[in-house]
Amino acid sequence: MDKIIGVLGLGKSGIAVSNLAVKLGYKVFASDNEEHKINGLDKKVVIELGKHSDKILNSKIIIKSPGISTNISILKKAVNRKIKVMSELAFSLKNSKYKKIIAVTGTNGKTTTTDLISKIIKYSRQNSIVVGNIGCPLASMALKTTKKTYIIMELSSYQLEDTCDFRPNVSVLLNITPDHLKRHKTMKAYIRAKENVFINQKKRDFLVINYDDKICRKIAIKSKAKVIFFSKQFLQNGIFCNNGKIVVKNGKKCMEISPKINIVGMHNMENILAAVATTYVIGIKLDIIEKIISEYEGMEHRIKFVRRLNGVDYYNDSKSTNIDSTKAAIESFNGNILLILGGRDKGMSYTPLKKLIKQKVKAVFLIGEAANKIKEDLLNLSIFFNSDTVENALNQISKVAVSGDIVLFSPACASFDQFNNFEERGEFFKKLVVKL
Repeated sequence: MDKIIGVLGLGKSGIAVSNLAVKLGYKVFASDNEEHKINGLDKKVVIELGKHSDKILNSKIIIKSPGISTNISILKKAVNRKIKVMSELAFSLKNSKYKKIIAVTGTNGKTTTTDLISKIIKYSRQNSIVVGNIGCPLASMALKTTKKTYIIMELSSYQLEDTCDFRPNVSVLLNITPDHLKRHKTMKAYIRAKENVFINQKKRDFLVINYDDKICRKIAIKSKAKVIFFSKQFLQNGIFCNNGKIVVKNGKKCMEISPKINIVGMHNMENILAAVATTYVIGIKLDIIEKIISEYEGMEHRIKFVRRLNGVDYYNDSKSTNIDSTKAAIESFNGNILLILGGRDKGMSYTPLKKLIKQKVKAVFLIGEAANKIKEDLLNLSIFFNSDTVENALNQISKVAVSGDIVLFSPACASFDQFNNFEERGEFFKKLVVKL
């Protein structure tokens, strides 16, 4: 029993951690409650599909995939039997070597910020890997790390909820707005999960955090690390914007850079400021930081221009899976927006979009399971089209769009009602737009 590890969930992280455990000499039993094809799993792993049976309770340790709630019955049984339950992240870190860990979280902007940080670090010729939500699980890279490796990770609230003893050298908290409330139940629990990114840090560590976000500013006082604020407004100390420049101010020491900004939206300025702060505190020179920001073109599915057709511009923002990210996308344009909204509802009200839709949106095209709820929340604010699918929405848009309009695909919902993930949803949108 001492050498048996149970893995709960056979998604990307479950497969990766199962393979890692086999390489480390463990016997692995993996369980997934859905019947689906498993690719890339070591043949030594014993699996069960379609249920979580009591067989997994023969394990000394159970490694839980982040998408699985801690409240399911099999995990309650494990806790009662005093079986250790841990996350893929925690297990992988115990089997990794590194020089520094940089962990990025927040409701929105995580991937862009993590990507930009990684590009700056890689350009400075540091040995680094990028893991977590942005790419591959740490488990798939753990045995390739060395004492010179910078581990840069994007972490969700699900991952942080399961990793209570986590301690990065630099933590980055971008913002906190309502999201994933079906999982966390309350904002208090959601915030508590996010706090795990910095709560175990020591005085010699750094917390890079958004001064403009009221929740972030309030909880920063809980940090034992050196707090580095970033802001779009003037700060006495920190990283901030001033007359188109980025200022790094520490007491009497004040430096400026003037990078070219290529990514749309003021929310992306926050992501850039966070990346500047993070890379600066680990010792990267400002001229290198400025150069990489000036070359940075952003990531797919995040307010990315697709094409112009008959004077109409089409933007793919499939990564917008919550209200706040769609709000930021709408704010990025002056008006004349034809907005595609909908997908799988995440338990939030859409009323925070009311003011912006009234000001900037000509028509809303509703898709997916959340269509009726969105229409109820935003009643009488705009012209609504019941589109059901992305394809129908674009067909309807092609009949009403005129030169100068902006077609914005920014769903404010999860993708799982019609797609496997937001990437698949975004690629589908792009292909349809190219064919118009």
